[in-house]
Amino acid sequence: MGELELKSKQDVERMRRAGQIVAEVLARLQEVVAPGVTTMELDRIAEEMTRKRGAVPAFKGYQVAGRVFPASLCVSINEEVVHGIPANRPLREGDIVGLDFGVVIDGYYGDAAVTVPVGRVTEKAQHLVDATRESLWAGIRTIKVGSRLGDLSHAIQSYAEAAGLSVVREFVGHGIGRHLHEEPQVPNFGEPGKGRLLREGMVLAIEPMLNLGAPGVLVKEDGWTAVTRDGSLSAHFEHSVAITADGPVVLTAL
Repeated sequence: MGELELKSKQDVERMRRAGQIVAEVLARLQEVVAPGVTTMELDRIAEEMTRKRGAVPAFKGYQVAGRVFPASLCVSINEEVVHGIPANRPLREGDIVGLDFGVVIDGYYGDAAVTVPVGRVTEKAQHLVDATRESLWAGIRTIKVGSRLGDLSHAIQSYAEAAGLSVVREFVGHGIGRHLHEEPQVPNFGEPGKGRLLREGMVLAIEPMLNLGAPGVLVKEDGWTAVTRDGSLSAHFEHSVAITADGPVVLTAL
């Protein structure tokens, strides 16, 4: 296990500011999502709103193994799980679209994601979206000082599987603070009572990714966009959550 950085109350307040900008941007994007709107237009709105608030988009220019993410917003449609790159691609009635967004302000990060139906969607698609959102909250509700990371992970997995959905294993949540990705990793599957002890001052970006079909994913030639292997729909929700003596505080909720 890597080095863990616990946050002071002041750190958490600064992270709350970042989290509120993320929340405002995602709330606005959800209003804008409609058939015919392009993913590039959503990216433009996200970046403009962020810079107006004195923050910087966290994902633009983010590097992994020499690859640089070219946009401010990750936009993942239908079978795309995460890390979809905005393009001149219009949303269509019946799509579901994952919007994953992060900012940095005064040296602290916020990160959250939602999946939004475009117009009218199938019952199965709506069930996937609703259950993925609920699985995130099922995980958050388990958080208390002295519980284990596995309790959180197991709660998400149990909710997902009871809803007939599969949990993506290749991508997990993470600690967050002065860096976008910090220790610990936060899997969306696991055994209760196992894993790292949850301590006051930890801040976790918790992000279930659930599929209608099998859990397998693969990454497309662009080196970023992850899709389901079987072409089934996928949904993604995320919040940045501080662990306090009084329980979890969701920094990216409006």
